[in-house]
Amino acid sequence: MNVKTVVPSGIVPTLCRMCETHSAINVHIKNDVLTDITPFEGHPINRGRICPRGGAALDLFYHMDRILTPLKRLDNGSFKEIPYDQALDEISEKMTSFKKQFGARSVGVWKGEGLGFHQQEDYVRRFIHGFGSPNYFSNDSACYNGRYLGNHLVCGFWNAFPEFDQAKLIVLLGTNPPICHPPFMRELADARSKGAKLVMIDPRLNPVACYADIFAQPYPGTDGALAWGLIRYLVKTHNYDSDLVDRYAIGFDKIAAYAEKFTPEYVQRQSGIFGYVVEEIAQLIIKNRPDISIYPGAGLEHHENGVNSIRALTILSCLSGALGRPSGMFRPEPLGIRDLKPSDDLPLDGLGPIGADKFPVLYDIRRECHTMTAMDYMLGKGEYPLRGMILAAANPAVSNPNTRKVEKALAGLDLLVVNDFFMTRTARLAHYILPAATFLEREELHFYPTQQRVNITRKLARVEGIRNEYRFWYDLAHRLGFGENLFPWKEDTEVNRWLLEPTGLTVDKLRQYPQGYVYKPVENQKHLRGRLPTPSGKLEFASPYLQRLGLDEIPEYRPPSYRSKADDNYPFVMTTGARKSLIYHSRHQNIARFRDVHPEAEVEIHPADAAGLGIKDCDNVRVVSDVGELVIRAAVKQAAELRQGVVEIYHGWEDWRVNFLTHDEINDPISGFPLLKAVPVRIEKIEVGSNLGH
Repeated sequence: MNVKTVVPSGIVPTLCRMCETHSAINVHIKNDVLTDITPFEGHPINRGRICPRGGAALDLFYHMDRILTPLKRLDNGSFKEIPYDQALDEISEKMTSFKKQFGARSVGVWKGEGLGFHQQEDYVRRFIHGFGSPNYFSNDSACYNGRYLGNHLVCGFWNAFPEFDQAKLIVLLGTNPPICHPPFMRELADARSKGAKLVMIDPRLNPVACYADIFAQPYPGTDGALAWGLIRYLVKTHNYDSDLVDRYAIGFDKIAAYAEKFTPEYVQRQSGIFGYVVEEIAQLIIKNRPDISIYPGAGLEHHENGVNSIRALTILSCLSGALGRPSGMFRPEPLGIRDLKPSDDLPLDGLGPIGADKFPVLYDIRRECHTMTAMDYMLGKGEYPLRGMILAAANPAVSNPNTRKVEKALAGLDLLVVNDFFMTRTARLAHYILPAATFLEREELHFYPTQQRVNITRKLARVEGIRNEYRFWYDLAHRLGFGENLFPWKEDTEVNRWLLEPTGLTVDKLRQYPQGYVYKPVENQKHLRGRLPTPSGKLEFASPYLQRLGLDEIPEYRPPSYRSKADDNYPFVMTTGARKSLIYHSRHQNIARFRDVHPEAEVEIHPADAAGLGIKDCDNVRVVSDVGELVIRAAVKQAAELRQGVVEIYHGWEDWRVNFLTHDEINDPISGFPLLKAVPVRIEKIEVGSNLGH
């Protein structure tokens, strides 16, 4: 690997991107070698701390398996190295051919989590819209969009980062902050030191639950029943923000009427949470409002009723008075940079965006197509053929539901291009693999919305032969004839100058603020002086927009299918996706010291369930759903760690792909999210020595 660093030797501050927290780090350079990563002391997000993942960025940068040269798949399935220009010439030639034969919409792009969000996402959107196709896909089809839509439909925005240290009560549902968002733990600890109460709702006993004042284990997919029970309690006792309801909300009467049936006893029957616990949580909300944080994690999105559960929790937050407060639903103000997305200039709705007919809310609000429906289009079951796809650090052969169908669909494409760091399960199916650049090889703007703070990252190094993602889209756009108009900047620093121009800030100025630049003072409760960014300008407890689409006007609760239509063939309910401390989705598994901690996949099972099946810890078992099966090692947990009848499997393993078991056609009707966290399964003990994984 031939590396050229930004300085021969020295310490350069930047932001980590081993996850989406973007902690501030110092990168140490000596004699053109990146030697170490340490925390940057002056940044308010991580305050001089980084997690082990951040410290491992150099393991990935210098990894012996990193792809450094474009690869082309041969007829026998092997790959050969080819020059970068040849790869892009051949890719652009195929794309041009598809456009002439089938139309531009026969090609799509898929932004993955591995490279990042925000600016990387905007490059991808800009490219595919410039090509003339509406078919932008991303990992957000199975993470994030559900919570975004749930909040957006009620109040027109979502701030995913409340200031927990400003709260007197924190209610966490389906999230595990030490693993998902390590900086949250400092805020939680600060809040607790000031006397804040903590409620944890999760079928699993995660580390935060051990410190909670109340820990409740619901049946998976029943959080909406709890939310409605809490709404009912506030309404019945007249302990809600009546001024907000009277002046800034529509639909309260419908909410109040619907909540009537959610008595503590009814909530207990639906969720398994004792009725008296529901009342205790409600009383904590009343005692500590309006300084409360109610935070739903990704665990709530992956259900048939996920968006409505999140809508109900958003309404609960509003009734509690949290709207506009830093501890709860603070609405950040943007800096006002230019928009890289050219969709206003390139209207594409009439071209049949994939999935927009089935899940119009996803496309209307997020301008994003539905990845599960894309598989049908690849298999010739759509309105038109989807023949080509470019994936930017996405790994759907691991991360998307119904793995066998995903692999068949991807393998059937006439052109599959993967831009990634390593030979993933998805990359093995590609016709072309292009090496991706790490976050240490690019410059981008990053925003911390809660603090209204902007940072610019630093380009620390350049690896010979590797172009960063901006340059990849630039080069391909110019070959396809629209680069001069939409990608006129030769490198990402020029992009950032253009983005910042309307704000008066410059790249050079931001480089002088490694701790971040506060572009506007935080101002709370802006809804008191103007309209909210909803169609009505008010909180929409009942949504006329959803009603026009034939969807639930109010966020009605429907029990998950495994509860309402039990199947004796599949007596357990499987949840997926609980995070590991060092592995992030399907990333970081090839870091040897991380695999020493997490050597292989496990299915977590309650001891009573294991005893009933004759299963001991570390036995090999077969997990079977009506979609497929997976052979895996059993991990028998302590009784308090997992609700009886529930089993859990991490979702990102390359060698034990849990999505062989999950459905792609059981979806939330609003977001289109697949059912990933309430899948009926059975467990079968098998003999030691059977082949594990798939």
